[in-house]
Amino acid sequence: MAAFPPGKGGGEGVKYGYKGKGVTIHSVVDAQGMPLAISVTAANASERDQTIKMLDGIEIQTGRRGRPKTRPKQLAADQGYDSKELRRELRSRGIRPEIPHRVWAGRRKKRGRKLKRSVARFVVERTFSWYQRKFRRLNIRWERKPHYFEAFLSLGFLYIWLEKVSA
Repeated sequence: MAAFPPGKGGGEGVKYGYKGKGVTIHSVVDAQGMPLAISVTAANASERDQTIKMLDGIEIQTGRRGRPKTRPKQLAADQGYDSKELRRELRSRGIRPEIPHRVWAGRRKKRGRKLKRSVARFVVERTFSWYQRKFRRLNIRWERKPHYFEAFLSLGFLYIWLEKVSA
């Protein structure tokens, strides 16, 4: 018998989003893909609203004397995070945004102008695959209570860091 048997799924914090019913896991990672901050929201929640909250939660001990590092030099994200307000807020904090602009269906493509693709985006996707490979329970939220799912996500977060430290 499992210590944490799966439930029926659904429950608090599960909403209909772009790809159906579920939740969205947000993560801020460093250049090597190590997670720095994680957050879980309903599938229909705004991704842009979570960015500043997660950036405020980052504290990196660099081994030097003084205060810990609290902000990255740049932030690579996908098109879901594209907004003028977020770009302005990141620049005011001294963070260079690498967010591709959305292409709306009604707009015609401009010839000769290519959008700069985010090169570092695959690092974030690799981190999500680590979560899903190591913890199949994070693929689908089966828990009825959101804090149970967040606890499993935190365990995955810690496991990834412990693997790096012990290697």
